Amino acid sequence: MTPSSSARILRTLSRENAFYFFTSVGNYTGQSAMSLEEFANKIREVETASLEFHLYREDFEKWTAEVLEDSELTEKISDLKNLEPVRSALRDQLYVIVSKRLEELKKPE
Repeated sequence: MTPSSSARILRTLSRENAFYFFTSVGNYTGQSAMSLEEFANKIREVETASLEFHLYREDFEKWTAEVLEDSELTEKISDLKNLEPVRSALRDQLYVIVSKRLEELKKPE
């Protein structure tokens, strides 16, 4: 991981590229994340129904791959989905994955 790719993944995004949390199609929670760090924090705040909705639609994977361009995080989220966690187990496991990745990216090379 180069410092420039870490910086790209950690950057603050435009509103168009932010992650918007929904509990179902058309049911916006009012929560969004404009950076990976904000995304990690929101995992702790949003309803678990929203996390389940996005995980099983592969929305997290699409956002981390296409917007953040972080293939490592995308792969870890994909692996988590295969475990089929729900409710608080999903929240806890997803938070651990994202926060660990955040720490890795913030470490100076």
